[in-house]
Amino acid sequence: MPEPLLTLDGVHTHIDQYHILQGVTLEVPAGGVSVLLGRNGAGKTTTLRTIMGLWHASSGTIRFDGRDITALATPDIARLGIAYVPENMGIFSDLTVRENLVLAATSGPPASDRLDWLFGLFPPLKTFWDSAAGTLSGGQKQMLSIARAIIEPRRLVLVDEPTKGLAPAIIVSVRKALQELKETDTTILLVEQNFQLASRVGDTVSVMDDGRIVHSGAMAELAGDRDMQERLMGLSLEAHQ
Repeated sequence: MPEPLLTLDGVHTHIDQYHILQGVTLEVPAGGVSVLLGRNGAGKTTTLRTIMGLWHASSGTIRFDGRDITALATPDIARLGIAYVPENMGIFSDLTVRENLVLAATSGPPASDRLDWLFGLFPPLKTFWDSAAGTLSGGQKQMLSIARAIIEPRRLVLVDEPTKGLAPAIIVSVRKALQELKETDTTILLVEQNFQLASRVGDTVSVMDDGRIVHSGAMAELAGDRDMQERLMGLSLEAHQ
């Protein structure tokens, strides 16, 4: 097992009067795809937002490549090479596809070879290059959201529910993009309710329940054990093929 690139140790997060994360301990190995599963409301999105500094941990420690990032501001976390693809996509609807991507490239205009690579992953972005992002379909907006996160090389990408509400053909495109992205040595922490996709792209998996991690291990082990699936989540991956 590779050394963890990201580690959460006993992380608690409060939002107003609500105690959402209740001692989350999680390791994300360097390279590949780690999947975070769990029922709605289990704390998955809060975990990603806490890592990104959008919500701050009440206690516990978050380390990235050995560095304590628990108290860092979101821009400082991003500068370390961590990107976030939120569930709501986070694109600028009034800006064009080109403007969205240029704005996300903090080190200057994106290199042509990087753009060619992104167009290979998501051809509609080239087709609608000068179109307002708000006019894109839901699937095309998701493609743009992921492309914004990886317009520059990142060490870790946090991706929240990328296939939610998408048509099957678009889900295939997203899956292929995730598989290709992990071949670039980018580490991915993926929150995903589509169990078929999660089991195909994931290398490791952690399951959340009520703000805690209740299981961690190899995705292949969980995908091959129907009893474990039903015990941990009350669902069967096999039923979602």
